[in-house]
Amino acid sequence: MSHTPVSPSAERAPDALLTDLYELTMLQAYWSCAMTREAVFSLFVRRLPRSRNLLLACGLEDALDYLEGLRFTHDDLEYLAGLGLFSEEFLRWLEGFRFSGDVYAVAEGTPVFAEEPLVEVVAPLPEGQLAESFLMNQVHFQTMAASKASRVVQAAAGRTVVDFGMRRIHGADAAVKAARAFHVAGVHATSNVLAGKLYGIPVAGTMAHSFIQAHDGELAAFRDFVALYPGTILLVDTYDTLEGVRSVVRLAEEIGDAFTVRGVRLDSGDLAELAKGARRILDGAGLEGVEIFASGSLDEYEIARLVDDGAPITGFGVGTRMGVSADAPSLDMAYKLTAYGGHGRLKLSAGKKILPGRKQIFRTERRGTVVGDVLARAHEQLPGRPLLQKVMEGGARLPNASPSLDEVRRRARRELESLPAELLRIEPAERPFPVALSPSLASYADELARTVGK
Repeated sequence: MSHTPVSPSAERAPDALLTDLYELTMLQAYWSCAMTREAVFSLFVRRLPRSRNLLLACGLEDALDYLEGLRFTHDDLEYLAGLGLFSEEFLRWLEGFRFSGDVYAVAEGTPVFAEEPLVEVVAPLPEGQLAESFLMNQVHFQTMAASKASRVVQAAAGRTVVDFGMRRIHGADAAVKAARAFHVAGVHATSNVLAGKLYGIPVAGTMAHSFIQAHDGELAAFRDFVALYPGTILLVDTYDTLEGVRSVVRLAEEIGDAFTVRGVRLDSGDLAELAKGARRILDGAGLEGVEIFASGSLDEYEIARLVDDGAPITGFGVGTRMGVSADAPSLDMAYKLTAYGGHGRLKLSAGKKILPGRKQIFRTERRGTVVGDVLARAHEQLPGRPLLQKVMEGGARLPNASPSLDEVRRRARRELESLPAELLRIEPAERPFPVALSPSLASYADELARTVGK
């Protein structure tokens, strides 16, 4: 049965109070000082985690949903009034608050590197400021999740990967958004049914150990489940994994030509050795078409080990370690003011410097392989493909801003395949991907650094 994805934004408008308090206190200060000229805010990652050669941009769709729907409700304003921090006049101004700015962004599914803007917001200063907390929340998490998943998919080397992460991901919103980010990165399906409904992602799943335990015997459990779901995958490690595989063989002998079980799932133990033993048992019984699926504390490192060991596994269910990006659970992401009133703005704090003004990224290729990026000022015209494109104008999303999830997924695959092979390995690259500053941007930053604060 076909399914039309449901836009999450159609189900519930973003909540304007899902922000940090200091965004609102600054808004009142800007309003009080009549500081409403055009500002530029840039969202970027200062440095990559040591275990990442690249990041995969994700989360723009939710950022645009938020900006388009940003409103303060009567209940919101009543709550803010009760804090005793805001004047009646300011709250009346908030009542009519709408985002009216422009947004430039790299497309979801694009590999990005340190200091490269994923999103730039050009808007009146209070509007750009209020966007900070939500945009960072969504783009940070989804980029982190997509980046981890892309490594898992690379390690699987063409084998099926299914998202099993919902139960241990940190919260319901994260579980839904992660499933989408994982799919962008190449994960085939998710166990998360709501994500399947919202985004049209294929859903997958069969049984847990409790179904086996609730029966008096393993074979009886298999018999009952297969009667209802003939083409299922049977979980075989509840008691003894290889004995579980032999129970599958006995079931095949019982039902003969009606046996259409698609595979068995291993969820514990030495997966490489168990997979080899299971394959021998299945093949010896003439069940060469029954596949072996593995799960249980998997990540890209363990999957790579299994693949290198020649384990006859055709698919992986990956849960917690992908879901929480266990080896790199956060990114050094920042959302910073880079221009106000037509003038570039800097921050010179140690380890937290920023580049001024609105920017552009030019990506160059040689014989189909990406060789480097140049981070430039927005008005420059340099060799290479410009990555930052306008996706919102005057507070309204542009027609090219929301491709289908399938299109985003295809773009991610295409973009990743164009990178040097060294960047796609799970080990740290010997040489980081080259990102240079254009002479114009470098001199502009130097010029401002000599005068800022004086």
